Amino acid sequence: MMDALKDIKVGVVYGGDSPEREVSLASGSAVVEAFEKLGVDVEPLLVSSALDALSKVQASQSDVFFIALHGGWGEDGRLQGALDLLGKKYTGSGHRSCALAMDKKVSKAIFERCGIPTAPYISINAADLCSGFEEELKRLLALWGIMVVKPSGCGSTVGVNIVQDIKSALSAIRDASTYDKDVLIEKYIPGREITVAIWEDKEEVMAFPVIEIIPEKGFYDYRAKYTPGVTRYKCPAHLPKEIEVRIKEVAAGAHRALGCCVYSRVDIRLSQEGTPYVLEVNTAPGMTSTSLVPKAALAFGWSFPELVSKIVIKSLGK
Repeated sequence: MMDALKDIKVGVVYGGDSPEREVSLASGSAVVEAFEKLGVDVEPLLVSSALDALSKVQASQSDVFFIALHGGWGEDGRLQGALDLLGKKYTGSGHRSCALAMDKKVSKAIFERCGIPTAPYISINAADLCSGFEEELKRLLALWGIMVVKPSGCGSTVGVNIVQDIKSALSAIRDASTYDKDVLIEKYIPGREITVAIWEDKEEVMAFPVIEIIPEKGFYDYRAKYTPGVTRYKCPAHLPKEIEVRIKEVAAGAHRALGCCVYSRVDIRLSQEGTPYVLEVNTAPGMTSTSLVPKAALAFGWSFPELVSKIVIKSLGK
């Protein structure tokens, strides 16, 4: 593996200006440290804006750029599209897949068309809300009981709320709309929080060991994700074999449906009846000390430095 990176310089792009900047800072620092441990020529590219990122990428002599940005233009395909135009190599999925994955209302429509289970939902533009919409919210609350309100284009559970009454629902919509004008309202699926890291090996799309996420209290929100010790993880998750196989099939199907490549992370709610419902696909998942893809890779037998090296090698050949 090291021979493949012997003459390769890796630029790690991290920071940005999205609500997930702090996570990106941690991811980028961890990736840089991993390459340094391996003796790989690595260049940290801490960026503050899209223009800053393009400027530093153009000035860099790196052979490939490791995208350690989360949210906003760093993950929604805009940076990837710019790198394509510049003829630069970068890690992970291309601009189209990143854009589809980041827009939850679009990705959920694709899942439905491809027969991939996803929670019932509606998408609204918060700017177009009218007084009569409260009646629709009441109808959905009566039908679903509990709803999840989230921005259509944001990650790390930023702006996500679980609601059970009309007042909370309206407040949650206002909160979500501060991050994205499009807001997703979906049925809450009682059950277990599951995530699956997907890896492409040659022509095969494979799943790493399944992870179950168990927050000590509440749901898996931003604090639970990034505060060490407040969430437990089971990897591999304790699941009947047939359900584990189904979860991996559904996760791989979601990855393929969006045209992702190299790697991704698929977040799932496993219902009490054993049905896996895909919530979203992450094309630039976290790479922090508490992140899930590194946990799954370790359970598969890959150390963190091995994982990031394999991502770069695979991305160079895509």
